[in-house]
Parts: sequence; C-alpha cells; structure tokens
Amino acid sequence: MDEHSAVPDLSDPAVVRRLLQRHGARPQKTFGQYWLEDRQALGRIVAAAALAPGSAALEVGAGMGVLTVALARAVGPGGRVVAVEIERDVLEILREVTAPLGMVVVLPRNLLEVEPHDLFQGTPYALVANLPYYITASALRHFLECAQPPQRLVVLVQQEVAERLTAMPGDLSLLGVSVQYYGKTSLIARVPASSFYPPPRVDSAIVRIDVYERPPLALADVPRERFFQVVRAGFSQKRKTLRNALMLGLDQPASAVEGWLSAAGIDGRRRAETLSLEEWGRLAGAVTL
Repeated sequence: MDEHSAVPDLSDPAVVRRLLQRHGARPQKTFGQYWLEDRQALGRIVAAAALAPGSAALEVGAGMGVLTVALARAVGPGGRVVAVEIERDVLEILREVTAPLGMVVVLPRNLLEVEPHDLFQGTPYALVANLPYYITASALRHFLECAQPPQRLVVLVQQEVAERLTAMPGDLSLLGVSVQYYGKTSLIARVPASSFYPPPRVDSAIVRIDVYERPPLALADVPRERFFQVVRAGFSQKRKTLRNALMLGLDQPASAVEGWLSAAGIDGRRRAETLSLEEWGRLAGAVTL
C-alpha cells in the first residue's frame, strides 16, 4: 500500500469533523485556527511554492496537516517537510495524520522560536503557511530576517493584509515596504471565507514572496537599520506630510529634514505611502544622524 493512501483526506469536511471529535478538539478562533477545506486553493498554494521532488519545505502553524500532506506529496520520498505546530490538541491530530509519511518531521514549537538554519543547515527551502492575522507581521519579519531565510514564502493571509503586502507606491504601508525590501511580492489568488472550517468573517488571499539573494541595487549601499529607521519615522504620522513626519519621527529640525529631502530629490509635501522603495533608499542614504 502506498504511504499516502493511509493518510486521511483533510480536504473532506466530514473527515476533519470526525478527527476533531475523536480527539476532543475544536478550532480556537482566538488563535486564528481556521482549517482550509478548498482543494483548489490548496493546489494553488502548493503550485506557488514550486517544490521540486527532493526539495525541502517549512510549514509553520501546520494545524491538523491538510497543507502538510500536500507539501509532502510535492517533495516526494526524497524530500523533507518540517511541520511546526504548538497547540496540543491539534498537534496530536497532526502527528496521527502524518505518521505514514516518512518525509514529514513534526516540530512542537512556537513558530517565532524556530531557527531555520538549525533545521536545514544551509539547504534551500520554501516556507509555506496559513498565517493567523495577529501574528502575520511578526512571522514574516522573523523569517525574512533570520540567519537562513527561505528562497520563497507562500502565505495564506487575510485579503486586506495580502493587498498591503503587494501594494504599489500610492498605497504602500510600513508592512508593504518592510516585506518588499526583502523580496518580490505577488498576489496568487483570492480565497473566500467559505473555503475554511469554521468560516472566518473575512476573505483571504495567497501571496508569494520571492526573496532576493541580495538587496536591490537602489538599496545595496544603505544600512538596513538606517533604512528602517527612516521608513518607520516616515509612516509614524499617517496624516502628516513626509517632511513633518520625519521631523517628529527622527526628532530633527526642519532645516535638516528639508536638506535630506532635497538631496534625495523628494518633495517633502508628499506622504509616506506614495514613495517607492527606490525613493526610500535615496532618502535613507541622504539622512545623517
């Protein structure tokens, strides 16, 4: 018997409910536990991850394992999937579901305490996750800034968050700039609330982030700490012009801020959300503190 044939089909709602009932578990909405039951959306996530046979994947917040099993099928017997989950009741289901799959390692740990270098030792990997809203920004920052970031991230997030991650200048936010500094973002597909059990109140979307091997040329000469110091200051006063936001956020006089803006070729009357990453790079390079 093929090892996959012994794995329950978690895209079948009846199977999910039987497992939950048998283990005395229920979705914890306060922790963003919504199980994906849409086979088409599942297929779009796995396709976006672009996992070749024999490759490696890290899944954080694996839940009961619906995505874990799909990733295991994509990497095949010579691959490896590390599935991270911390919630005890769900963890038991995850272990049961993935037990027949020799390429799956279940790691009971808070995702923000995971260090990919310890798991993959330099081997390239993709990160795939259904991220709860309350931890999306911190999770993305943790893995994009870790010692061994993934080659790509494919995340299922709330639709509003997906739009912020993939926004263009004019609609950029601190989150959008912070993620696009590290990689190219793409909106893969929208996923309606009806695709989950229990259905959340909002729709979701799949976002792919292709991580740069090195910062874009426009940002290459700007220290990362200075770049983010300036960006955070610029977004610190949403209703103010960039000139006034930088004065307040960096605690600097108007003359200094106006000089930096002039050197960067940026009109201080603009607002932070209108600047491109290249313009943020020029501005951060002009700032002297």
